[in-house]
Amino acid sequence: MKNNRIYLRFLNLLEAVEDTPGFPDIDLEAKKILEVIAIRHQKEAPLTVTEAMALSHIASPATIHRKLDQLREMELIDSVYHGDNRRTKYMVPTASALQYFDRLGKIMTKAFKV
Repeated sequence: MKNNRIYLRFLNLLEAVEDTPGFPDIDLEAKKILEVIAIRHQKEAPLTVTEAMALSHIASPATIHRKLDQLREMELIDSVYHGDNRRTKYMVPTASALQYFDRLGKIMTKAFKV
């Protein structure tokens, strides 16, 4: 029973923080894409645009393309090249995205302090 209270407390804290100024207003699909990009970046295996377009469990390719554009406009992701290969773009989180995840981590830590 305690675990579900922790998770529900986390969701409650998250909802309160998401309404504060300066916290990015990200819809669920864009948030899931950002999470995948951040996880792959952390594993030092950045997500390519082609791989992102194949995330059919999140959304259709057209929706993913639109969400990638939104995340770029929000300055949460950036497209980079590795080495001399200019044909493959990799999606990486920006400093703003890392700050966003840091804030989420603090919220989780607070939720665990029951």
